[in-house]
Formats: sequence, C-alpha cells, structure tokens
Amino acid sequence: MEITQEQRRGWLAVLARAPREALARVAGPVLADYAFEWLRRPETGLTMVRARIANGGDRFNLGEATVTRCALRHAGAGGATVGVGYVLGRDAERAEWVAGLDALLQQPALHAPLMAAVIAPLAQAGEARAKERHERAARSRVHFYTLQRGDAQ
Repeated sequence: MEITQEQRRGWLAVLARAPREALARVAGPVLADYAFEWLRRPETGLTMVRARIANGGDRFNLGEATVTRCALRHAGAGGATVGVGYVLGRDAERAEWVAGLDALLQQPALHAPLMAAVIAPLAQAGEARAKERHERAARSRVHFYTLQRGDAQ
C-alpha cells in the first residue's frame, strides 16, 4: 500500500494538534513496544507565524512561536521509516510521541490498525473541540441591523 504525502500530512496535523493528555494515553502503550533510533533529538526553536490581512489580503509577519521538533527512525518489517514530530511549545516528549507514531504509521503492517486505534479517535476528539469552540463563538455573536427610516430622504 502506497501512503501519499497528503495522508501523512493529515495524520501529522491530527497528532500535532492533539492535547498532551490524549496523545499520552494513546502513544505511551503503542510506542513502548517498538525500538527507535534518534536522527535528531528534540530541540526547541522559533518559527515566524504569518497571517493575511482580512483573511485574503497581503501577508504579514504576525509574530514568532516556539516549536519543538525531532526526527527518529524505526527499522520494521516493512523497511526503515523516518518519523518527524513538530509541535507548538516546548514539550519535547510530545514531539517524540508524534515522531514515533509517524514512523510507525508509515509501516504497511501497522498503518491500518494505528489509523483506527490512534488517529481516528484523536481526529474525532479534535473535531468535537472545534465544534464546541465554534458553537461558543456563535453564542456570543452580535448581529447589527440597519433600519431604514421613512422620513430620511
């Protein structure tokens, strides 16, 4: 089975956005059964966050954000795979979990079981958090109406 770059981008986004507690709950038991070789130990740095004016205009530098990254290799039955982990903040252990799961998800024999056991629940929880955030924002929305006066000419 060929894993596309788009699929990998999708699961990396789910893993990077998952809260620490949820990621620890699913990653800890899975990663304990496998051996990894460090390619790049966790390191923390800054990245520039860019934004757009009015969500569609010119880009500008909004500010800097702290990011932790790492890379590791897993030599499995499906060949060696390299996992990368990038997370906002300074949580090195979280970056390790993301990298380890990324490497395992690229193994053909482990892909489907891990997608069902790890990625699907984390994605559903992320969608529920986004929906709750959206509903909370919608409750506070203010609608302004303009009334046309009959005497204004």
